[in-house]
Amino acid sequence: LEILVTILNQNENSPVFEQPSLNRTVPEDTKVNATIVAREELSATDADLDTIYYELTATVQGTDGYFAIKGVNNPEIYLQKALDYDKFNLTTLLLYARDRPVSSHEPTNTTTATITIVIEQSDTRAPWFLPCTRIHMDTNVCISSPYSGRVNISELSRDPLPLEPGPIYAIDPDRAIRDRIVYSMVGGNRDNVFSVDADTGNLTMNKIVTSPDPFLLQVMATQASNVRKYSVASVEIKVLNKSLHPPYFEKGIYNGTVFVGLASRSFVWQAGDTSTPLVITAADDDFPDV
Repeated sequence: LEILVTILNQNENSPVFEQPSLNRTVPEDTKVNATIVAREELSATDADLDTIYYELTATVQGTDGYFAIKGVNNPEIYLQKALDYDKFNLTTLLLYARDRPVSSHEPTNTTTATITIVIEQSDTRAPWFLPCTRIHMDTNVCISSPYSGRVNISELSRDPLPLEPGPIYAIDPDRAIRDRIVYSMVGGNRDNVFSVDADTGNLTMNKIVTSPDPFLLQVMATQASNVRKYSVASVEIKVLNKSLHPPYFEKGIYNGTVFVGLASRSFVWQAGDTSTPLVITAADDDFPDV
């Protein structure tokens, strides 16, 4: 009598990761769909020879959706969404390996691997002129207003010109890099009247201005170690006649009349003439046509 005995495999072993803990440094400008951790480094084995089912989760709030695996049976981790160093620079991923599908009602053995991802900031942004305003905090753009200043005609100033809303100043917004900024004049400087200091951004005069026409200068801020990263700001310089006299009121005293019960924003009338609004005027001998 021949007796055939079939040995049924009991699910008594948990999957095993060769490396239960991994660390990866990922540049901020890594392309979407790029592989972060190869399948060979993450594949688990099972002594029961079961098919392994994988699931990936992120443990750090706000970092879901950036990393994913290629499939339920393929644990290769790839970048699913573009990174932003300002949003987060560190996250921890948990990779679960199960010997049964997630939806299975059978007893399941599970093993977990921990993958720590460190985001390395890349040189992705051009310099920002300050002050500037970010329209949305999740954008890489900061909008600055043009600078403005004034000089007197036929007068040479030896000091850096005061400007509004402040001196020319730019920064590298990639805060983990903070490259040095170099300034240069790239437009609008007719007759080479002005100079900009390469290190400080201070604007000074080389010679006097002989024409009342304003200047619209273009100043470029370039990163010292990456000349492909630059920004250009406008600087409007108005040319004025030098003011030698203070303004003065044409009368020492102005007399007016109002009536009880008038609505807000009603005219004040000249005293003795309730048909003519009271007008207060001043003049300046430096500007007779104003």
